Amino acid sequence: MESNNISQAEVIGIDLGDRTSHLVGLNTNGEVVAMGRLTTTAEAMTKEFGSIGSKVIAIETGTHSPWISRLLTQLGHRVVVANSRKLRLIYENRRKNDRVDAEYLARLVRMDPKLLEPITHRSERDQQHLSLLRSRDKLVRTRSGLITHVRGTVKSIGLRVPACSAEAFVKRARPVIPKELKAAVDPVLGTIEHLNKQIAGYDRRVEQLARTEYPAAQLLMQVSGVGPVTSVAYVVTVGDPGRFAKSRTAGAWVGLTPGQSASGQQDPQMRITKEGDSYLRRLLVSCAQYILAPNRPDSDLRRHGLALAARGGKNAKKRAVVAVARKLTVLLHMLWRTGVVYEPLYNANAIRAAA
Repeated sequence: MESNNISQAEVIGIDLGDRTSHLVGLNTNGEVVAMGRLTTTAEAMTKEFGSIGSKVIAIETGTHSPWISRLLTQLGHRVVVANSRKLRLIYENRRKNDRVDAEYLARLVRMDPKLLEPITHRSERDQQHLSLLRSRDKLVRTRSGLITHVRGTVKSIGLRVPACSAEAFVKRARPVIPKELKAAVDPVLGTIEHLNKQIAGYDRRVEQLARTEYPAAQLLMQVSGVGPVTSVAYVVTVGDPGRFAKSRTAGAWVGLTPGQSASGQQDPQMRITKEGDSYLRRLLVSCAQYILAPNRPDSDLRRHGLALAARGGKNAKKRAVVAVARKLTVLLHMLWRTGVVYEPLYNANAIRAAA
C-alpha cells in the first residue's frame, strides 16, 4: 500500500480492479491526503480499512463491488455504491486512469452522494440464489441454441422435426434424423438430453427455495404464468419490497417504462429504458407472453394486453407484451407488499359492480 494519512481522510474513493484497486482520500477541505493502491482481496481490504475509524467510501458497481461493499460495511464504514452507467464524468473522461477515477468518486460523494446514483447490493444469501437462477438460465439458453442448430441441420436436407417442447425434443427428433446425419447430430442430441436432466435438477432446487426460503414467492405465484423461477428471481432481485414507496415505481426500476427526452415543444415517443436487471426483465416479458397466448386464463392483465394488441398498427403485439409485463411488475410488488389474495378480474368486477 502506498497511501499516507488515510486516517485523516473524510471521504475515500476506490476504483476497483480485478487484481489491484486504487484509492484516493480527501480531508474536510477537499484536499488529497491519501493516495495509493492495494490488492483486491478481503485480507488487504480488512488490513487497510479495519482500524481507521468510520469513513464514507465510494466505489463503482462491478464484479467485486457486492462483496467489497458488504465487507466495508461490516468494518463500520458508510459505503456508497455508484451506478457506473450514470458516471459519464468518469467513463468519458479523456484523461481517464485508475487514480483519477478514484479521486472523482471521492469528490462526487463528498459533494453529494446522489450524484453517484447509488444502488444497494443484495444480501450474500440472495446473491447465491440468484447465481443459481442465472446458471439455470445459461443452460436453458444453451439448450435452445442446440435445438435450433439441430432443426436447421435437418431442415437443410428437406426434413423437419415436429414442433414440441424442449424436454420432448430428443424423443421427437431421433426418428427424423437420416442415417447420413446421425454422426453429426447424435452427440448434440446427447448433450440436449444431459442438459434436460441438469435443468430439471435446477428446477427442483428453485421450487424448494420458493417453499422454504422465500415465502413471498408463494404470493407472486398466485398470478397465472408466474412460476417458481420468476417469483424467486423477483424476490431476490428486488430484495426488499419497502425500497419502493409506490408499486408503480417497480415498472420503471426494471426498465419497462419509455425513456424521456423532452425539450421545449418536443417530446418524442421513445423506447423503454431497459435499465435495471436484464434477466428479471426477460422473465417478466416471458410471463407476459404466456398471459397473452391463446387459451390462457382470463384476467385484467390479459384483457388489457389484448385490447392494446387489437388497436393494430406497427408493433402492436410487442407494445402489448411490454405493457402487460410492466403492469405485471407493479402487480407482483403490490401482492408482495400487501399480502392480499390475488383476484384475476378485480378491476372488471369492480366496474361491473359500479355499473
